[in-house]
This record gives sequence, C-alpha cells and structure tokens, in this order.
Amino acid sequence: MRNLSALFLAAATLAATTLAAPATAALSVGAKAPDFETTGAIAGKPFKLHLADQLRKGPVVLYFFPKAFTSGCTAEAHAFSDATAKFKKAGARVIGMSADDLPTLQKFSVEACRNAFPVASASPAVIKAYDVKLPHIDMTNRTSYVIARDGRIAMVHSEMDWKDHVAKSLAAVEALKH
Repeated sequence: MRNLSALFLAAATLAATTLAAPATAALSVGAKAPDFETTGAIAGKPFKLHLADQLRKGPVVLYFFPKAFTSGCTAEAHAFSDATAKFKKAGARVIGMSADDLPTLQKFSVEACRNAFPVASASPAVIKAYDVKLPHIDMTNRTSYVIARDGRIAMVHSEMDWKDHVAKSLAAVEALKH
C-alpha cells in the first residue's frame, strides 16, 4: 500500500507540474516562418494565398484569431483595419488567419475587416506549424507574428487579449525599416 501511495503522489506531482508549466505559445524570434498555401478572402472575394509570394512584396503581419464574429476577434479586425494605411506606409501586409471556413471568412472580410486586408483559413497543418492551437478545441489562439521579408520571425505577441496586437505588430514592422 505504501508503494501505491508513493506512486500516486509521484504521478500527481508530475501532473501538477506539467499543468503549471507555461505552454510554448509560439515560434521564436529568428525562426524561419513555415511556408504555406491556403484560401482566403478579401472584400468578400476568394483568393489563393501563398506566404512566400506575400513575402516577396515585403514584411507580413500574420495574425491568428480564434473565431470570426466573436467580440474580441471583431474588435481586433476593426483595429487592424483602422491601422492598414500605417502598415502599408511601413511596407507591410496584414493577413488574418483562423480555422473558420471560407464562406465565414468571406463575410468577415467585408463586415469586420472592412475590405482592408485579407483573412485566410488556417488548416490543421498551419495551426500546428505556427504552434497556435487552443488546447482541446479546433481553434487558434490569438498570436501575431511579424515576418521579415527574408522569411524570419521578427516579432511574436501571443496574448488572448486583442488590445496590444496592432500596436506591437506596427512597432515591429517600423523597426524593420531601421
């Protein structure tokens, strides 16, 4: 019985330690951004998105959001929409990513993104490659990446509160110019 109690205590301690440990939330700065191809929408129109093609035009802000038309995701899309001119002036493109289907993203690109930037479907492979899966549910967490033109991660901000994503992404894009 004593060995069973010790075994149970060891297992409970391991479980508690694992649950208390911080999750690896994202790729690290300097890592090569995984390339991908997917479908998306801008201004309600479907299009094919290839990250490598986007990077040929300059830095990319790739921001993952959990679910279209939820309050935080809609507010974040509005904030990125409002800042689109600043990102363009800094030479960057903004692309929103979620696990939503294409018809949902077509509507979201008009109503929440205000036709200002594309949103695209994040496949399970993309979600895994960018380490943005919410535990126990088929949605992404809220993580923004700034990817430099050379394909390297220049900035990562992983926080479920949407409020700092635009400002931190814009500051990182502007820092790339210097």
